[in-house]
Amino acid sequence: MKLSTTLAVLAAAAAEAHYTFPSIANTPDWQYVRQTANFQSNGPVTNVNSQDIRCYQRNPGSGAPGTYTVAAGSTLAYNAKASISHPGPMAVYIAKVPAGQTAATWDGSGRVWSKIYQDRPNLGGSMTWPSNGARSINVPIPRCLQNGDYLLRAEHIALHSAGSAGGAQFYISCAQITVTGGSGTYSPRNQVSFPGAYSATDPGIMINIYYPVPKSYTPPGPAVETC
Repeated sequence: MKLSTTLAVLAAAAAEAHYTFPSIANTPDWQYVRQTANFQSNGPVTNVNSQDIRCYQRNPGSGAPGTYTVAAGSTLAYNAKASISHPGPMAVYIAKVPAGQTAATWDGSGRVWSKIYQDRPNLGGSMTWPSNGARSINVPIPRCLQNGDYLLRAEHIALHSAGSAGGAQFYISCAQITVTGGSGTYSPRNQVSFPGAYSATDPGIMINIYYPVPKSYTPPGPAVETC
């Protein structure tokens, strides 16, 4: 009986350490962000070749109730719940919705995603991460975007158990946005697909962050695009 109680406590503690990205700006959870499969469990994606690595949707094929309007050149908060409680890099990708579709209907497939935000660790006696403990990430929306509908993909990679392939934990969601006031000159050089962008053995995904402490770190995926 004592063993089962202990295991239950450990399982609950592990779930509490996990997190979701359910909202943007000051909006309700899952109003403009597609509800993810971990909306109750908070569990991560661990297979980079799974379709879940794109938006981790609970119900693929159905979008969020709304699409949020944001001005190009502004900053948009992408919110974590309860907080980002594992060490690792935070990234945000964006993909333009094709003509004839909307942010609520498009599935985000294809080589269409470009990275617009990435943080990096502080290196020294240990690796420390800017996003660790954060409840919100401020994402710069490029001023050169074309006007129209986009999917905005938040991704945090937890590296606390990433010493072997499949050990990294991906916490993901996709928000639906409409961009206004952009100059229309955005021309990304490196677009990727999900799945397809990552391998389980990429150096930024399979890594022991504790010992020996790495002297450098390169996040997986493409470089951040600029205007």
